[in-house]
Amino acid sequence: MYLAMRAVRRLDLGVILLASWGIFGLPCAQAVKLRDGTVQFVQPPQLVKARVTDISPGVPASYYFTINLPSSAGEPLQRVILTQQQGKENLAFNLKRIRAETEVEQELTLADVTSNREQKTVSIAFNPPIPPGQTVNIRLRSVKNPSFGGVYLFRVTAYPDGEKVRSQFLGFGRFQFTSPGGAF
Repeated sequence: MYLAMRAVRRLDLGVILLASWGIFGLPCAQAVKLRDGTVQFVQPPQLVKARVTDISPGVPASYYFTINLPSSAGEPLQRVILTQQQGKENLAFNLKRIRAETEVEQELTLADVTSNREQKTVSIAFNPPIPPGQTVNIRLRSVKNPSFGGVYLFRVTAYPDGEKVRSQFLGFGRFQFTSPGGAF
């Protein structure tokens, strides 16, 4: 009888340990799926930084957006949309030269890259979607920088993978360009 009770206690302890490992062990990222079937990030991606390689007027330059998708995001990153919110000129990008890579410089495959000049947007879709726990660098190559200086803001929005998704605003990429002659 004593041995049987000891075996049951060990079994109970094992079950408790296994159950608690799922809670206290490695982080478990669960997707958030709303009642209507909409999918969203558990923990949203973060816009880490935005930079441009040259602030001179009228020259081509590369615009970089660095996005961190935390391991607890719960969903992979399917699409990023960049929308120019501020700036005197509507900037144009060479869609064939848009690239994305992870922080370890592994190039990512882009499923779809589109631009809408009227809405001032560039949409970049990934194939396959980027799994949580990655940092992504997106590079856009401009046709040319603005001719006149000033501040240009790009709204950065991320979309998880799925049919019906809720987007997540990540922040603004801010670029400041010089005017001809260096004055603002």
